[in-house]
Amino acid sequence: MRRFDPRQAQRGPQIRINNRIRVPEVRVVDEDGGMLGILPTHEALRRAQERGLDLVEVNPKADPPVCKILDFGKYKYDEKKKAKEAKRKQTTVEIKEIKLRPKTDDHDLAFKARAARRFLEAGHKVKFTCRFRGREITHPEKAQEQLDWIVKQCEDLANIEVRPTMEQRTMTLLMAPKPAVMQKVAQARVAAEKARQKAIAEGRSTTPHADDDEIDKLERELEEKDGDDDDDDDDDE
Repeated sequence: MRRFDPRQAQRGPQIRINNRIRVPEVRVVDEDGGMLGILPTHEALRRAQERGLDLVEVNPKADPPVCKILDFGKYKYDEKKKAKEAKRKQTTVEIKEIKLRPKTDDHDLAFKARAARRFLEAGHKVKFTCRFRGREITHPEKAQEQLDWIVKQCEDLANIEVRPTMEQRTMTLLMAPKPAVMQKVAQARVAAEKARQKAIAEGRSTTPHADDDEIDKLERELEEKDGDDDDDDDDDE
């Protein structure tokens, strides 16, 4: 008895080509899209080999299965390229985390509010996380005041998706861009993609999106500030 391999369950459907096509007959499409009709599989394979191409099963659920004569290596490359282009055109929504502490001063709080606005303008959700240490947990109202203030700073751009909640020693809040903001982001990405395609057509080099560079810079600055907060905690202990 064949032993079950859990890795097989994780694989997607495999495309059968050439000798892996075991059915007795197939409906064949040639490399130019013309119909060759239903042929014995060995005959379809012979015709593909005569052209120096592959016989590829493109619709296994048909009766009989549909196969196409083509260059399988080029086919895989084209499919991967299409998937990459489709992913590039999608408006991806990430969750950007901004960390707070009950002792975060007004200057840092204002900086983090500006960072949140920039993330929201770029179409990302923002998760605020306020951590409590030691006796800070006895005054959760301080964190609530901070989150209420930040919500007011961002209310023109975002809606509250998950209201402030406490989990162990952490209070969290999740905000999401308003539909109008997401529409604007989508339009900007379409325009940027057209500009990129035009640059490629004209032989000019393409550069990373300026907004992406700005977002990356903001994330680095936030990480530095979070590191400073941790250093202060070490000094307090």
